[in-house]
Amino acid sequence: MFLDNTIIDLLLRGAVLAMFALFFVVFQIRIVGLRSLSKMTNFDFIMTIALGSLVAGAAQSTEWTAFAQSLMAMVGLFLTQWAAARLRKNSDLAEGIMQNEPMLLMRDGKVIHSALEKTRVAESDLRAKLREANVLRMEDVRAAVLETTGDVSILHGQNLEEALLRGVRSSSASGS
Repeated sequence: MFLDNTIIDLLLRGAVLAMFALFFVVFQIRIVGLRSLSKMTNFDFIMTIALGSLVAGAAQSTEWTAFAQSLMAMVGLFLTQWAAARLRKNSDLAEGIMQNEPMLLMRDGKVIHSALEKTRVAESDLRAKLREANVLRMEDVRAAVLETTGDVSILHGQNLEEALLRGVRSSSASGS
């Protein structure tokens, strides 16, 4: 592709194509904005993973057409993500289709076992997240929320402003 020597060509091609693909991604992020690589929604998370896969594919391209196809697929991802963000912003219906609701896993020191079951989160995983958030006592936890990205947010302290739980779904049954 670049040189007649196969080994040097492989090394050079992998390095050059990977660098070009990364610069191409950075260029697109500068145009579309940092929101493109956020993990605010499951859609954004999938975008980030797909983008990484396309960069890897571009770096491994053996034909210029395959390299160009990877770059155009990146453009397609950025356009789709941009359009989806606009749709979600302007339409509650689109928001509901593209976005999961965050789920309350714990409230006021009590684990909501029905929510753990519904979301398939193990109680041991929840305890690990509590430790990660430096929770020292279960009763200090005001809320634990499984976010739309799969992250668990732990809100602990003396008081919880209810506005922070707006849009968070509660399980039908609560308590331990």
